[in-house]
Amino acid sequence: MATKQPPPLMKKHSQTDLVSRLKTRKILGVGGEDDDGEVHRSKISQVLGNEIKFAMREPLGLRVWQFVSAIIFSGVAIMALTFPERLYDAVFEEESVNSKTPVRLYGGALLSISLIMWNALYTAEKVIIRWTLLTEACYFGVQFLVTAITLVEAGQVSMGATLLLTSRVLFVLISVYYYYQVGRRPKKV
Repeated sequence: MATKQPPPLMKKHSQTDLVSRLKTRKILGVGGEDDDGEVHRSKISQVLGNEIKFAMREPLGLRVWQFVSAIIFSGVAIMALTFPERLYDAVFEEESVNSKTPVRLYGGALLSISLIMWNALYTAEKVIIRWTLLTEACYFGVQFLVTAITLVEAGQVSMGATLLLTSRVLFVLISVYYYYQVGRRPKKV
């Protein structure tokens, strides 16, 4: 009794036919450009999105700025928590603080923001990076306004306060610059 051998597996003609493959890709909706001008190679990348393109087109110096701001936020937070009198004296050049609690609460808030900054350093998502840059710009802007109003009310301007105000304006400009650069659409080639 001879057993019957199954016929050899043969490729379907439609797999090798280029026109059939193109028709199949068109039906699936892959291979062509979408509304954003992206060309998806598979249905999975089309559904999940493609952030690889952004990772290659980060603005120059963005990660350095994120690192520097995380260090600044962490350093000032630790200083406010551990040495509140020195931080207050560095800005306003007054002998003592009536209460250390507000300066320490400020340090706690800064420490919370610094944790967000450290986590944003390791992400590649545009939305998270933009929100942290906007948070920085708002914080530095509010700090500039509050410090300037306090100095005008007190009628005294110290070297530390002038340096702080100048640095805050610079930091706002840098954060806003990167905020708009990250949000820009890439140029089409």
